[in-house]
Amino acid sequence: MMRNRQRGSNLGLLLLASQVFQLGFDNIPPITLATLGLNVYLFLFPVKPLLQTCLSVQQAYWYRDWNRLLLSPFHHVDDMHLYFNMASFLYKGIKLERKLGGSGFAYLLSVFSMLTGLVYLLLEAGLTQMTEDSSYSMQCAVGFSGVLFGLKVVNNHYYPGGVTYIIGLPVASRYACWVELILIHIMNPGTSFVGHLSGILVGLLYTSGPLKRVMKTFAGYSGYGMPYPPNSSYDQQFNSRHNSAPYGDPYETHMPSAPPQHPYTAGLSEEEQYEAAVRASLNNSGAATQTRSSQNIYAHNNPSTEEIRWRRLQRFNR
Repeated sequence: MMRNRQRGSNLGLLLLASQVFQLGFDNIPPITLATLGLNVYLFLFPVKPLLQTCLSVQQAYWYRDWNRLLLSPFHHVDDMHLYFNMASFLYKGIKLERKLGGSGFAYLLSVFSMLTGLVYLLLEAGLTQMTEDSSYSMQCAVGFSGVLFGLKVVNNHYYPGGVTYIIGLPVASRYACWVELILIHIMNPGTSFVGHLSGILVGLLYTSGPLKRVMKTFAGYSGYGMPYPPNSSYDQQFNSRHNSAPYGDPYETHMPSAPPQHPYTAGLSEEEQYEAAVRASLNNSGAATQTRSSQNIYAHNNPSTEEIRWRRLQRFNR
């Protein structure tokens, strides 16, 4: 369901900026950071009014406004809609970009953004035909949450196992997207159930269907070069610099439960995972400092042979 965009105090933008600065720009790989920046920019300076960017069968197919396939994933209803989607995207983007490399992740995002919209149109058109109710063709969806559901499926594929806590209940990560799909729709009926479902189906087409093979084949013919694993020097340099980053391992395994979900969370429990990863990063930094201090003390109390020789020469010179 569409609402008029409300800016208010832009609390969501402040919360998002706080999380980005806590994490640090150097810890966010370039494609993830660029996608985050694009979403924020288009929220502040939208290409068109919201009602002209949302995606529906009526607007895209009947009226041939196919530009909405490109615009709808990157526009958001309000600042909190943007915040929850982008905070969740940071968690997924950092892990998947490190796994696929920058060019591979950019390719994945491009395909998922387009294909999620196409699957959404097909599902809504099918519901219109099955129920003979044209209202399905007029439902207009906007936002990045459909793509996020697809990325969640891919993330669980590359990082299997673990447990996600949803409203205090432990759920195996491989089933979390389905539980979230149902709970979000029950708790907030105004959200796009079909849009979220479309993302899950696209994710399954990639992990269990032919989509990944098709993408690799097309990349080979086009000369684009989809790296699996990443093979560009830039990607390897970034990964080598961030091998100890807090997102190297899945943090969703033993996290506490999240508060009741916002309509646009697409996995709000990951916000606490995100914060825990930041705390873990800070703790690791403190541990590294303590380790270096201990090493210095050890080196002082246990000098090497060269150090002993140097000290004797100093005493002799004095």
